[in-house]
Amino acid sequence: MEKIIAAFDGLRFSDSTNRYAIDLAKQHRAHLVGVFLDDFTRRGYSVYETVLLKGVPVEKLKDFNEKDKESRVQSVAKFESACREAGLNYSVHHDANLAIRELLHESVFADLLVIDFHETFNNREEVPPTHFITDLLSDVQCPVLLVPNKYKSIEKLLLLYDGRPSSVYAIKMFSYLLPNLKHVETKVITVKSESVSHHVPDNKLVKEFMKRHFPNADYTVLNGYPETEIVQSLRTEGEHSLVVCGAYRRSAVSMFFNQSIADTLMREVKMPLFIAHNK
Repeated sequence: MEKIIAAFDGLRFSDSTNRYAIDLAKQHRAHLVGVFLDDFTRRGYSVYETVLLKGVPVEKLKDFNEKDKESRVQSVAKFESACREAGLNYSVHHDANLAIRELLHESVFADLLVIDFHETFNNREEVPPTHFITDLLSDVQCPVLLVPNKYKSIEKLLLLYDGRPSSVYAIKMFSYLLPNLKHVETKVITVKSESVSHHVPDNKLVKEFMKRHFPNADYTVLNGYPETEIVQSLRTEGEHSLVVCGAYRRSAVSMFFNQSIADTLMREVKMPLFIAHNK
C-alpha cells in the first residue's frame, strides 16, 4: 500500500481516525494524506439558533467564524505534529466544497480511506451509520476502514466469509493492502442454516486460498440468522479486533453482507470495520 487518506472534520477533530491512520501508515511505510473537509456550508454553530433564537447580532457572527477558523488550524496542527513525531511522509489537503463530493473524489486516488464511523460533518449527533457514512459507502472508490471513536490497538482479525465473491474480494484487498497485520490472530467466521453441513462454503478452495494469505487462520461456522449470530459472536472477541467484510449496499450481494449487517456492526460492536466491494 502506498497511499492512505484520513478524512477529518476540522471543527470536530477525530483523535481516533488520527491514531489508526498514523499507526497503519507507519507499519506499512505509506504516504498519509490528511483530508480536511472544510465544507463551505459547515460551521461550528447553527445560524438559526444563534441569530434568531438567541438573538446574537449578525455582526457577532464574525467572532464565531474566527473561532471556526482557529479550530480548523488547530486540527491541522494536531495532525501534522503527530505525523512528524511518527516520522511519516505526509501531506494535507484542504477541500472547501461539499464534503461528500470532495471525499468521494479523493477516494478515486487512494489505496485506503480511514474515517470515524460517527462522522456527520454537521452539528447534529447521529446514531451510526450516519447519513454521511451511508452516502460515502454507497459510492466510495477505494476500500474503507471505519473506526470507532476510541482507539484500540489491533490484535485480532475477524474475516466474515459467506462463499460469495464479495466476501472473498474484501479478504483479498485486506491482505494486499495491510500485509503487516497478517501476523495477528485470525478467525474466519461463516454463518449457515442449521439444515446444512458445518463446512465453510467451497471448503477446499477457500482453505487453499487462506493458507497463502492468512496461514494461521482458524475457522468458525455458526448456525442461525447471520445478523444475529455475527453480532453475538463478535461481542465475545474483545475490543482489540478488526472486522473484514464485503460489499455494502449492492443489489446482488448476499444477505450476509447487506446494508443491515454493516449498519448493525457499526452500532453494536464498536470495532474497526474494513469494507471493500468490487464494482
